[in-house]
Formats: sequence, C-alpha cells, structure tokens
Amino acid sequence: MPIVTPYQNSRRFISTIGAGTGTGATFAIAATAFTDDTGAAATAFPSTFNYYNLFINGILQTADTSTVTTTTITIPGGDVLDPGTPVIVQFVVS
Repeated sequence: MPIVTPYQNSRRFISTIGAGTGTGATFAIAATAFTDDTGAAATAFPSTFNYYNLFINGILQTADTSTVTTTTITIPGGDVLDPGTPVIVQFVVS
C-alpha cells in the first residue's frame, strides 16, 4: 500500500478556451496563458502532483478529457467550444 502524506493542498489556474491553439486532437492551452490563485501570470504547472481536476465552464470533466504537462494542458476537441468558456485546472499536491 502506498504511503499517503497527511498534508495536501491545491494549486488552481484559470484561463479561457480562447487562449488555446491547435485543432481537434492537438488543441492545447499553454500554462503561460493561465493565471494562478493570486492573479499572477502562471509560468508552469506543477511538475509533481497527486492528481488534477479539469473544469470546463464550471463542470468537472472526466479523466479521458485531457492530458497535462508542466507547459500545457491538451483538451482534444476543445477548439469547438466558445472562446469565452472558462477553464480551471486544479492540481492537488502534497
């Protein structure tokens, strides 16, 4: 059984679909297009985290909806959404 640290926190980032580039399977939003909890421009997503949650227009998405790296979040098909649609990524870290 893995050891779970007792302390957990989260890092949240917000942007809009309009900040993304690409189409279809390659649609992605750069980490630098997000702002963090303090309102500052993000430079990268956390490199280590327990899990992340993706909210599109306030609705939690399933795990197969996206992939994430320290520099981008890829949302296949996200280019068909309205550019003003809010995107929130929450990383749970320990």
